[in-house]
Amino acid sequence: MSLLGTRSSLAIVRQSTPGSYLDGGKLGEILLPGRLVPAGAQPGDTVDVFVYRDSEDRLVATTQTPLAMVGEVAYLRVLSHHHSMGAFLDWGLEKDLLLPRREYAGGVHPGGFALVFVTIDERSNRIVATCRLNRHLNLSAPTYGKGQAVQLIVESETPLGYRVVVNHAHLGLLYHTELAGPLTIGQSLDGFVRTVRVDGKIDVGLDPAGPDRILPFSEQILRALEKAGGHLPYHDGSTPESIRNAFGMSKKAFKQAIGGLFRQRLIVIEPDGIRLVNIP
Repeated sequence: MSLLGTRSSLAIVRQSTPGSYLDGGKLGEILLPGRLVPAGAQPGDTVDVFVYRDSEDRLVATTQTPLAMVGEVAYLRVLSHHHSMGAFLDWGLEKDLLLPRREYAGGVHPGGFALVFVTIDERSNRIVATCRLNRHLNLSAPTYGKGQAVQLIVESETPLGYRVVVNHAHLGLLYHTELAGPLTIGQSLDGFVRTVRVDGKIDVGLDPAGPDRILPFSEQILRALEKAGGHLPYHDGSTPESIRNAFGMSKKAFKQAIGGLFRQRLIVIEPDGIRLVNIP
């Protein structure tokens, strides 16, 4: 397995003036510059490093962690633009990440941001970025289970909601009805799989799924009611934004939770809010 573009634990082979040389296996020895070598590290010790190429195309290691590694999607700031080479992105390392001009999709401007997939260019064997996400996502059929926790990155907005990248690997849809307000392109979110369709499309939400998901929300609402003296000004007509801000849940989850509490006769639902039973 290639070490390029990933984090690995590599053993120190020898030390010299430039730094420590690490065992890169078939790649040979890889330099970890002296300023990055952990204090007291000796030959035989292992160091957790990220491997990439320096400005002279040599393999080097760093103990720093980039904002995205090979196989990941990230929203990176555009630092500069070269008319023939492309744009250079800030990915948290000393050497900037190249977004080749042929990999643009839409406008790329210094000072702005680009949603990119980090990959290894087949022509040069260098780590590069690409805005053409569709070429690198959906490489395998989704195997997510209903209710599975996933990481989401907002890719674009659609009439139904937001297209999101799921676990850096697939595209999914986050419906407007799941949200309390607008999202921003490149925003990272924790989400949950709702459905994986026959055609491979994925629906996701921001709240857990399944029959047991409402219980924690119900308990949260009861605690909030007790803390507020038995009454809260939230009900079926409250805005999704106000509910998300107050409880951290979608309006759909809120309505399901208060409906269950009402059926258990723990609360009453009034025109101006919800109230604990037996609280005047």
